[in-house]
Amino acid sequence: MPAENLTRAEARDRAATVTTHTYDVTLDLTTGPTTFSSRTVLRFSAIPGSSTFVDLIAPTVHEITLNGSALDPAQVFAESRIQLDGLAAENELVVVADCAYMNTGEGLHRFVDPVDDEVYLYSQFEVADSRRVFAVFEQPDLKAAFTFTVTAPAHWVVVSNYPQVGDPVPVPDGVNRNGGRDEGTATWTFETTPLLSSYVTAVVAGPYHHEHGSLTSSDGREIPLGVYCRGSLAQYLDTDEILDVTRRGFAFYEEKFAAPYPFAKYDQLFVPEFNAGAMENAGAVTFLEGYVFRSKVPEATVERRAVTILHELAHMWFGDLVTMRWWDDLWLNESFAEYASTLATAQATRWTNAWTTFSSLEKSWAYRQDQLPSTHPIVADMRDLEDVEVNFDGITYAKGASVLKQLVAWVGQDEFFAGVQAYFAKHAWGNTELRDLLTELEATSGRDLSPWSALWLEKAGVTLLRPSIEVDTHGIVTSFAILQEVPAEHPVQRPHRIAVGGYDLVDGRLVRTQRAELDIDGPRTEVPAFLGNQRPLLVLVNDDDLAYAKIRLDELSLSAAIEHLSDFDDSLPRTIIWAAAWDATRDGETPGRDYVDLILGNLAHETDSTVVLVLLRQLTTTLDLYVAPEHREATALAAADRLLELARGAAAGSDLQLQLVKGFAARATTAEHLDAVADLLDGRTSFEGLTIDTDLRWELLTALVAGGRADETQIAAQLADDPTATGERAAATARAAIPTPAAKSAAWAAAVESDLPNAIQVATIAGLTRVRDRGLLLPFVGPYFDALTTVWEDKTNEIAQNVVVGLYPTTLADDERADVLAHTDAWLESHVDAPPALRRLVIESRDGVRRALAAQEADRRRA
Repeated sequence: MPAENLTRAEARDRAATVTTHTYDVTLDLTTGPTTFSSRTVLRFSAIPGSSTFVDLIAPTVHEITLNGSALDPAQVFAESRIQLDGLAAENELVVVADCAYMNTGEGLHRFVDPVDDEVYLYSQFEVADSRRVFAVFEQPDLKAAFTFTVTAPAHWVVVSNYPQVGDPVPVPDGVNRNGGRDEGTATWTFETTPLLSSYVTAVVAGPYHHEHGSLTSSDGREIPLGVYCRGSLAQYLDTDEILDVTRRGFAFYEEKFAAPYPFAKYDQLFVPEFNAGAMENAGAVTFLEGYVFRSKVPEATVERRAVTILHELAHMWFGDLVTMRWWDDLWLNESFAEYASTLATAQATRWTNAWTTFSSLEKSWAYRQDQLPSTHPIVADMRDLEDVEVNFDGITYAKGASVLKQLVAWVGQDEFFAGVQAYFAKHAWGNTELRDLLTELEATSGRDLSPWSALWLEKAGVTLLRPSIEVDTHGIVTSFAILQEVPAEHPVQRPHRIAVGGYDLVDGRLVRTQRAELDIDGPRTEVPAFLGNQRPLLVLVNDDDLAYAKIRLDELSLSAAIEHLSDFDDSLPRTIIWAAAWDATRDGETPGRDYVDLILGNLAHETDSTVVLVLLRQLTTTLDLYVAPEHREATALAAADRLLELARGAAAGSDLQLQLVKGFAARATTAEHLDAVADLLDGRTSFEGLTIDTDLRWELLTALVAGGRADETQIAAQLADDPTATGERAAATARAAIPTPAAKSAAWAAAVESDLPNAIQVATIAGLTRVRDRGLLLPFVGPYFDALTTVWEDKTNEIAQNVVVGLYPTTLADDERADVLAHTDAWLESHVDAPPALRRLVIESRDGVRRALAAQEADRRRA
């Protein structure tokens, strides 16, 4: 990977040397299965006599021609760069190469559908992988107009950023060597795009099923809408709902941004083996194929798809129309899209509790990331591409969005969007930095945002807010203050706009009876609004979740919350309390077993699907890592018993029932629990309203495999019934979960040493690390650390990160035989010159072990 790196300094120098104009990219996708033909004609201006380089990653370069003169590829092409010297004022570069299909979800990914052996391709270029498909100045501030021409099997569908010009033209005597049901080929030509950064260009090709609609934009244009998926998934594609969310998003954003949709069409393509949730390619957004639901999923997943649709749509303006100059401002793209999509979901769709979801899911991600040793300011210091690759994190997305929400509350929503409108109008089709946005927001709000930016965007860390309350003998509040604690590593006192809520029992329900909204700053801020009043039963700092800060409850409020958590009328305050309790558990202030009891005592009353999803994840983490080892087995068994009891008592066919069954299966370890799983799988028992569909069947089977109650015979039989890509991934997980040394060794070799496709690798890692007997993982501690540098050097970024993060031995945190901390420290001390991005991932994983040991000690001290 170092040979494919690009530094910020190099990018700045190149941008000062050249100005790009156009790319004509011609791809021949009929030459598989390992490579395809790529021809790039790049036109650009330059300082006469200057030198620069063009980016390209390709196994073979056939031709390089600069301004009509042939250059010897052996002399000017090395690793990932083509050196260009003696540039003219205006230049034309022609590069002909064989580029490689990828199976890592980067560049041009190639997938063969096991159902019908059809080939599907899609591009994924962020951060810097357009250079795997064509020769390019691979940096966001060298925008250009792109024209794509693609030759492919005639029965395929080919999609790019802009509409195709006419019908595909058959290629006489064309030969298709890339798979497919016929040998005919055709050529698609697409309209030239407006100015785009290369990372948001796209080519998607294959026999995709497609459905269409349209809408009228605010400037009167008819915008074609397309929804695509693999042919074998067509029966599950719910186009009507996808387009309904899309249309609502268009109307919301065009009104809020006072700018019509900037492109000519809007296609949404659900593609196989995608690494992320989605990618904002201009006019051709790609999505994780798991968002085509072939089985029943929790409502949380359906809502997450809607938020993702709206997130990518927001990027059409913020990211594609106006783009960051360099990746330091990646947060501007992602935080804005995260904030805008949550706002749009709450105000324009049926998911009106979207801010509860945001608080439960996104902000917990941000708080976790912001407490790692690697925490960084929202405006990060992106020295090179490797820094960028590991920075798609909870700070870039969720903390940034939380801080934007605070900013909106401070300057006013109307003033905020007025500034955004001016920003789009001034910088359309260009590149910007943070100051460009702040300038417009200052003009519309009348506030100087420099101090706010310095504290919130340019410094790291999260503060903690605690209430300090005193009452007299009659329960009247005599003193009320909010204390702000700062972490020693990042001692920054920040101003907050917060609400403080007072809740009392009214007819058996916790109802807010007092509320004060105020600005706080410094270590202590008085709250006069509560003075002289009867102390509420429960006091909630950061009511309405306006601030980005960890909170604690005072002792009386905590007791009331534990007793009456299910009695809130509104889901948001309940979620804030859940978050405070979880954070206290992670910080080692509250015993892990107390948090387990809190979840199991209140989960049945939780009404928000995403909150249930998050709580079940936190339950797993607490049981596996935060409960003291001597209490772990008994606590885990009791938790599984309780989950089964709750599942049996849940409403028939409910979202809660489905999630509880999945949660129980994941925790099933005893003979009795595994009997219950087997009975469900085989139909000997049933829960009213619960359908054991294909995906749930795989989850139940994998639980039996991990428990030693099923083996390869049952896995193979299930795969024969479900011979799909999803089935293959599920089978990979199940095989890796077989609790034998041989199965674990095979899974390790497959995940680390072979070239598995990205999705199969992730599935294999998930199964490998799923164990009842943790001793099965001990043989891999040494090999893990031995493999780190080789994996980082030899694998692509996505595949390497899967290994570095997914196989770190956190599960063995407290096992003296593994001594994970000592192994980690020894590796860090002996690899001080390892790539900073790799060291960051290892240091972050180490912190998880440190935190687990501290939490276990707190649980050990439980009364």
